[in-house]
Amino acid sequence: MDAQTFPIFGKTFDAFLFDMDGTLINSIAATERIWGDWARRHGLDVEAFMPTMHGRRGIDTITALDLPGVDPLAEALKIERSEIEDVEGVVAIDGAIAFLSALPPDRWAIVTSAPIALARRRLETAGIELPKTMVTAEDVKVGKPSPEGYLLAAARLGVDPARCLVFEDVDAGVKAGENAGAGVVVVTATHAHELATAHPSIDSYRQLRLRVAAGGTLSLTQAATD
Repeated sequence: MDAQTFPIFGKTFDAFLFDMDGTLINSIAATERIWGDWARRHGLDVEAFMPTMHGRRGIDTITALDLPGVDPLAEALKIERSEIEDVEGVVAIDGAIAFLSALPPDRWAIVTSAPIALARRRLETAGIELPKTMVTAEDVKVGKPSPEGYLLAAARLGVDPARCLVFEDVDAGVKAGENAGAGVVVVTATHAHELATAHPSIDSYRQLRLRVAAGGTLSLTQAATD
């Protein structure tokens, strides 16, 4: 990992914007248990369906399927309740807690496709303190890959989206970061299959060393290895 393979090294940013599931926390087991059961009940090909739902709002995923007789809002609420109840195996991504703790509170935000109640539940379970700024499913009219969530987070922090660095794990989120004009880092900690991307990637936040300048700007370098 160097400036050539990790081109954001040497750059400064005004804020870091993080997706939640798969980026700060590993909730894949719980997510796939619940969505897999839902897909089977509706006669879907579970193996084909599962990759399509990660990183998107539940209501957007269900609406896109256009299933006859299915109310997307009602079904999304049922799934949300199940996800709030089932947090078994939800843990923080390696190094995420320490990395977030080192950031100034007004220099980072979470932008998640999860509803607020689920986001709070999973963050609490994973031991991650709630951020000062968080954008959830209820805050946007259009979910990822729309940039709306990231643009809103930047606005709430009072920064230019082009001066932000987005941390994401799936294609819909990566596209949302790109569409917002931000830099992007892909977190691969939960990936079973490689995500085709030109963006730099990490599998642990321990790979990064954070620097906070006197004026609050943020930069990254490679962490020292043992």
